[in-house]
Amino acid sequence: MGPASVAAPSALRTLRPLVLRLHFYAGVFVAPFLLVAAVTGLLYASSFQAEEIVYAHELTVPVGDHKLPISQQVAAARKAHPEGTVSAVRPSPQPDATTRVLLSGVKGIPADHTRAVFVDPYTGKVRGALEQYGSTGALPLRTWIDELHRDLHLGDTGRLYSEFAARWLWVITGGGLVLWFGRRRARRKVRDTTGRRSLTLHGTVGVWAAGGLFFLSATGLTWSTYAGANIGDLREALGQSTPSVTATVSSHEGHGAMAGMDMGSHSGGGRSDVGLDAILKRARAEGLSDPVEIVPPADHNSAYVVRQIQRNWPEKQDSIAVDPATGKVTDVLRFSDYPLLAKLTRWGIYAHTGTLFGLANQIVLAGLALALILLILWGYRMWWQRGRGSAFGRPVRFGGICSSLKRPRWKQAMSSTRCNAAFIAVPVVRVGGRRIRSSSENRLPSGVFSVATRSPAEPGPHAGPPGP
Repeated sequence: MGPASVAAPSALRTLRPLVLRLHFYAGVFVAPFLLVAAVTGLLYASSFQAEEIVYAHELTVPVGDHKLPISQQVAAARKAHPEGTVSAVRPSPQPDATTRVLLSGVKGIPADHTRAVFVDPYTGKVRGALEQYGSTGALPLRTWIDELHRDLHLGDTGRLYSEFAARWLWVITGGGLVLWFGRRRARRKVRDTTGRRSLTLHGTVGVWAAGGLFFLSATGLTWSTYAGANIGDLREALGQSTPSVTATVSSHEGHGAMAGMDMGSHSGGGRSDVGLDAILKRARAEGLSDPVEIVPPADHNSAYVVRQIQRNWPEKQDSIAVDPATGKVTDVLRFSDYPLLAKLTRWGIYAHTGTLFGLANQIVLAGLALALILLILWGYRMWWQRGRGSAFGRPVRFGGICSSLKRPRWKQAMSSTRCNAAFIAVPVVRVGGRRIRSSSENRLPSGVFSVATRSPAEPGPHAGPPGP
């Protein structure tokens, strides 16, 4: 058959050896980081249900006849815990749920955490106090798991591990998809059938989980240290930043109950404040249903901010600012007015953390984490199986990367070993002080790792007769 009758190789077939090696080596070296992220992510997906069980006494109360005014509940919390200042109040969102009074500036609690005091809305009895973190109100158990998943409890330095895993997850997933579709199109059988079952499971589960893994990679990068900052800069340049309600009001002489004070309907000492009860009533009139969070004024020129904090679908994230002296609404921000990228970012983060669709969301996340764990274990198993009787861990030999490219006849003597080395920049391996040639005359000893392999179709000029 003449050269003219040979069809030009497809781009997929040409790039397959390169994608194979990229998928293989990236998988081998990045998989430990992905395994940690998957295991801790699986724990976090189950932490919501565990939190409700562990902290049931603080979170729930027997249903009573009527709830006390929110100002009395805050006063009860401050009587039991006078330390710190009141940074926010979360009224009881359900008939059997407690009210949370959040205290900041408490000694022994990090600045980005608060102390949550749980108050029975029917009796005013304090049922306990726990450390809380984040907008979802994570309590100590979920906070510990969240920090383990995010930074391994190593602070900002530890966050590099999760960003590294998220950056490479989409690369490994994409490479696996290319290999799987290419293998199905060609109906090509792997020469070494060792680990064939592991390969089939690895490929099938990988294809089914690919969409979710791409999603986790993309959303995980949105609030990472470096990629997240770049994404934030891009959104700001496009005018797609997340807006916030304006909490500044004109100065009122003699007014302003500051955070941590009584915040009743009228405070003494000449300070006038409509109080928490009036603020909450005004928020209800503006359509802000439970759950809500009331943030007291930060200074004499600030307003109360009332915002909805429901993260599950359908979301409730409207917010208003209320003048503490007059009780009038000074600003309103509806979630429907958010820019598109701001909405997508919020939805992506909430889906990634398992809050957007509640229990169903958490089950899907647990399934993706389990799938990633199995993919990694199957991948390492195939690596181990291929190393039993030959060079440990080498990828399947599909020939040189450049073996299928059309080249002049005088260049065909070039071995694909050099071409592979040019593509992947692998140094020459020396054993016992001498260079090992990849030819049939110099077989690699068992256990030697080599990636620069010669294409069987193009023997080098010094190659001996083909082996049996």
